[in-house]
Amino acid sequence: MSYITGIILLIVLALINLCPPYIVGKVVDGVTNQTLTMETLWPWLLILLCLGILSYILRYSWRILIFGAAARLSRLLRQQLFKHFTRMSPSFYQKYRTGDLMAHATNDIQAIEVTAGMGVLTLVDSLVTGGFVVFSMAVFLSWKLTLITLLPMPIMAWVSSYYGTLLHDRFFKAQEAFGDLNDKVQENISGVRVVKAFGQEEAEIESFRKLSDDVVKKNQAVAMVDSLYDPSIMLIVGISFFLAISFGAYEVVNLRLTLGQLTQFTLYLGQFIWPMLAFGWLFNIMERGRASYDRVKALLDVESEVQDQVPLHGVTGGSMAEPKKMTKGDIFYALDQFTYPNQKKPVLKNIHFTLKEGQTLGVVGKTGSGKTTLFRALLREFAGMEGQIRIGGISIQEMPLDSLRGIFGYVPQEHFLFSTTLAENIALGKPNAHPSEIEKAAKMACIHEDIQRFEEHYATLVGDRGVTLSGGQKQRISIARALLLNPEVLILDDSLSAVDAKTEKQILLELKSNRSQKTTLISAHRLSAIEHADLILVLQNGEVLERGTHTELMENKGWYAETYQAQQLESLIQEGGGLS
Repeated sequence: MSYITGIILLIVLALINLCPPYIVGKVVDGVTNQTLTMETLWPWLLILLCLGILSYILRYSWRILIFGAAARLSRLLRQQLFKHFTRMSPSFYQKYRTGDLMAHATNDIQAIEVTAGMGVLTLVDSLVTGGFVVFSMAVFLSWKLTLITLLPMPIMAWVSSYYGTLLHDRFFKAQEAFGDLNDKVQENISGVRVVKAFGQEEAEIESFRKLSDDVVKKNQAVAMVDSLYDPSIMLIVGISFFLAISFGAYEVVNLRLTLGQLTQFTLYLGQFIWPMLAFGWLFNIMERGRASYDRVKALLDVESEVQDQVPLHGVTGGSMAEPKKMTKGDIFYALDQFTYPNQKKPVLKNIHFTLKEGQTLGVVGKTGSGKTTLFRALLREFAGMEGQIRIGGISIQEMPLDSLRGIFGYVPQEHFLFSTTLAENIALGKPNAHPSEIEKAAKMACIHEDIQRFEEHYATLVGDRGVTLSGGQKQRISIARALLLNPEVLILDDSLSAVDAKTEKQILLELKSNRSQKTTLISAHRLSAIEHADLILVLQNGEVLERGTHTELMENKGWYAETYQAQQLESLIQEGGGLS
């Protein structure tokens, strides 16, 4: 509706702009014929003043309507893009870099906004104003002179189309280069500690300089095409003026036009300059917007590999079952194999076990044995599962993703903290949590005392990605974040690796005390973290090597027993201060 109203105002304004040249022509003829008096001049001046005030109001109004609608469109696109990002599976982020995604959400959306604002303006103004001016010149003055004046127009159409094609290709490449630069900046800011630790500042600066030079080079290529628009159009406009003055003067000499009419015609031609410029800019703006829209649309068209089951109604032979709501219960794995997208070799094979509701599962094994993948399959982060995983008797394939993941509290290996307060980081999944709830979760995660040592306690800002905290503190804050939700199933994916043995023991005691009726899944390299588990799986090359309780596995004297004894001996040596 804003666009329609704004376009109507533009049309009214175009009609108003036809009046001043007509008035000037009448005044010039009055001067030429010596019939102009103050009594006849004042009404014309008053009309010009009123038209000027009305034009001011209309110009203000259409700008608010059209550019406001363009800003709302960009907001809608950003929301769609951000929502799309949050729903994509991890494989999407393995394919697309963060900096490039940020460039799509900033530069590309901005280019689309310009197209939706200035593009609509130039389109309507070039057609409406140009059409009205040409109509007035041809009908009310001289159709022959109008036709002669418009002879260069086909040349301008061809030039604009040619420049537009060049601009589209070059602007697309410039936006891609900006995405690469954006990604480089994001990586270096996030990994500044690593860069400094390895003394790679100069190397990274040089790499950034090369990318920056590439961005400049490709934007200069865009500017070279962009800079051709105005001179080309002004040259064509100059030719049109030359033709108008030359043939118009001939018509005046032969008394087929009055001097006032020629003046009026020239003023109309002056008004026609803007539509011609707008026509050239329209190709410029549209090609930029189209290139950016193609990039954004390509992202929005990417579908997540993991999606909710979609009911199919009216299909011959029945319909697909409706997605089922989550119910808590036993976790049943009958996983024949699991393969990551774009990989041929399965990561998990022949995983079969049942974990009763309220029990604790411990998963151990060497690095790369498939511990994290076992949990990711349960969360349906990736497609590629062959077999069944059931919770409470319902296959996870039949559950809505929001419902499925809503029962889990997941603490991954890589702990991400936001640049906000400690309290807000802990309350991420429950923003309205009472301070007492946050404090209780922090105590269970054994991070409360650390927080109290900070000057601003729970109001302490943690810095970008928790840069001000140690690895162990970040781990425990992540654990507190999950515990605050009091989930039906808590997953700790090697989430105690950065804490000492004493703190680990305290956290496990808190979990045992507060989650006696809820299910917990723990993976760890330090076997002391899972020795209390009801069921322990030892993975090797994606398969179950050993299974049982801690006592049963120790009696088997296999990999688990050997590793446990070695870790216990190492712990005794460390506590004793080493061998003498």
